[in-house]
Amino acid sequence: MPSYSRREQRGWLFYDWANSAFYTTVVTLFFGPYLTSLAQKAADAEGFVRPLGVKLAAVSVWPYLVSLSVLIQVFILPLAGAIADYGNRKRELLGALAWTGAAATTAMYWLEGDMYLLGCGLFLIANSAFGASIVVYNSFLPEIAGPEQRDAVSSKGFALGYVGGGVLLVANIFLYQQAPSLGLSEALAVRISLASAGLWWALFTVAPVLTLKNRPPRKQRRPGLSYGKAALGELAQSLREIKKLPQTLRFLLAYLVYNDAIQTILALASQFGQQELKLPVGALTTAILIAQFVGIGGAMFFNWVAARVGNKNAVMVTLVIYCAVLIYAYAGVATATEFYVMAGAVGGVMGGSQALSRSIFSFMIPKGHEAEYYSIYEISDKGTSWVGPLFFGLALQFTGSYRLSILSLIVFFVVGMLLLATVNVRTAALQAGNEPPPR
Repeated sequence: MPSYSRREQRGWLFYDWANSAFYTTVVTLFFGPYLTSLAQKAADAEGFVRPLGVKLAAVSVWPYLVSLSVLIQVFILPLAGAIADYGNRKRELLGALAWTGAAATTAMYWLEGDMYLLGCGLFLIANSAFGASIVVYNSFLPEIAGPEQRDAVSSKGFALGYVGGGVLLVANIFLYQQAPSLGLSEALAVRISLASAGLWWALFTVAPVLTLKNRPPRKQRRPGLSYGKAALGELAQSLREIKKLPQTLRFLLAYLVYNDAIQTILALASQFGQQELKLPVGALTTAILIAQFVGIGGAMFFNWVAARVGNKNAVMVTLVIYCAVLIYAYAGVATATEFYVMAGAVGGVMGGSQALSRSIFSFMIPKGHEAEYYSIYEISDKGTSWVGPLFFGLALQFTGSYRLSILSLIVFFVVGMLLLATVNVRTAALQAGNEPPPR
């Protein structure tokens, strides 16, 4: 039984603390509305901008940008994973990706006036580097934690991420709300908040870069063959070989379906609160903070559940709770207090479902292919996150009801649960040549 370094595990955990600030402060709250305001200043009298000659409504720039960033990551993440596995500088690659993303995020401080195109470019760099760094980061999990530790280490990482992202988010919301009394414009408060996320990300990435260790690559690169060509060859081989792991493929499909619904809830809950319940921005912000901090306890609680019933069964429990939350949103949520209850329930299961899914997948990856397989895992997260919103939008268009639309997402959780129920985690681990989980 190999020994695992507690120091290395603690360093690894800190990357969740470091990168979560980008997601909460930049992606979730501040950047979308601010970019939209920049685009509106650059728009013509009809409200359109024309980047590269393409006519776009200024209010649509942000969702189009998110879609483009997803498309870019579909190509970037597998390449980053293959390079990480084929080389012997995975720790340095994590640092390079993180600091590239952090630099682009910090540079958002200088976005003013009608500089929406520069904002789009900075976000594409930051979000692509963020996704690629998560691939490399996740690939360390099976290297630093044994089978009996993996659920706990993954859950601690998500919990610490909720704390880090939440602490900075609270500080930035306070700055934004107090901007007039501090002599700051709202725009300047937003720019400071965006830059703070980049600086936070850069600073706390130092811990994992200093403590994580590189492992020897499984193959030596042939002389005269560039890393890019070698990585592409390895990726093609891995995609061919994954067909020999039917349980792994089945889990990826299940994760693709139920995680798409999770991401849709996170993306559209504020719209439900604003349009259906007519809640003010302050109430929506409070709900985001509730979900963020309840997620800390939720991640640790479901690690406790997994230790007793097994990690797959614990994920199944979270999916049942998600179904109950959707039914509650359809039938019972009418006030701000009830919306807060819904946000707390989502936060409670969000961390558990994601942390344990990450841990489960780690058992299904052949040794030496960790980053490549996690790149496929991340694509099933980001590369298909348009399905749930499309389903929601069609339901809204044909029914005219936000409540029916959000209830319709229950289909994803039911299908995801049925697929997950057919996955044998022990068999998947053995097929991949790994020791199965304790339960």
